[in-house]
Amino acid sequence: MQKALGILGGLVLAALVVVPLVLHFGQRSHDRLPRDAMIPGAEGKPPEAIPPGAAYATAAAEIIEHELQATTGWRPNDIFLWGPGLWADNNSNRQLGILQALRETIRVFKDHLTKVSSDVYDQNLVAADNDLRNDPRKWAFPSAESRYESAARGLRNYAAGLFDVPQTSRPINTRNVELIRLIQSWTDLLGDAHAELYKSQIDWFAIDDAFYRAQGYCHVIAHMIPAVEQEYHRELDSRPVLKTLFGEAEDPLERCARLKPLVVFNGGDTGFIANHRRNMDVYVNEGRQKLYSIREELEK
Repeated sequence: MQKALGILGGLVLAALVVVPLVLHFGQRSHDRLPRDAMIPGAEGKPPEAIPPGAAYATAAAEIIEHELQATTGWRPNDIFLWGPGLWADNNSNRQLGILQALRETIRVFKDHLTKVSSDVYDQNLVAADNDLRNDPRKWAFPSAESRYESAARGLRNYAAGLFDVPQTSRPINTRNVELIRLIQSWTDLLGDAHAELYKSQIDWFAIDDAFYRAQGYCHVIAHMIPAVEQEYHRELDSRPVLKTLFGEAEDPLERCARLKPLVVFNGGDTGFIANHRRNMDVYVNEGRQKLYSIREELEK
């Protein structure tokens, strides 16, 4: 009996060491989303030949699918023994941040980038927007995964419709006034992340939650910036300062999206232990400031 208890205790101890390491290195690998996804129907075509909206919709679909198709899949609705309440809270909070940023990114896409005044909404974008509003913690009736897969299909269908003759999807109108709305939405998200990360008083168990939700925001914006550059390439080519600013915004946000300490520490300002949430906040604020500069340049 004593020997059996010793073996059981050894297995529990090993699990407490091994499982966090597996989750840590698995997430580090998962956080790297390839940037070379093809735009449907655009193979071999110059940027000018790709219809406005295709790059944006495809990038958003890639972000959703990357989370759903990972080894561990969608985490916020996992069962207790393998869910956010016990082991996987880091990636769960990161995915909740990704979801929130995607909701805003698609809302602006539907309401502003592809719609002016009395224009009708694009129905594929309406469907994708509605699907992304599903409760991320629901595991059935319907499951979060099924709704988010449907959202990705809606975005793929939208992109495919841009290549139809005549077009069956509403293209991005590429006006600065609508792009400003997107930049404002992103700076609002980063402002929320900054407020959470910079709090002087924060519960110890909430530190990593704020850290990874902010990382989710950064992940989406960093991976959507190249798509926005494609959509507005004519404007950027005529105004090199904008192209420079987009590149300068993408760099800190991408670093924010990949920052993965083994443990999120909350050390003091003059202590020996790192303060990872303040380190994250540096990248969040740098990206936010560059986006402010982009908005100011667009308003000129």
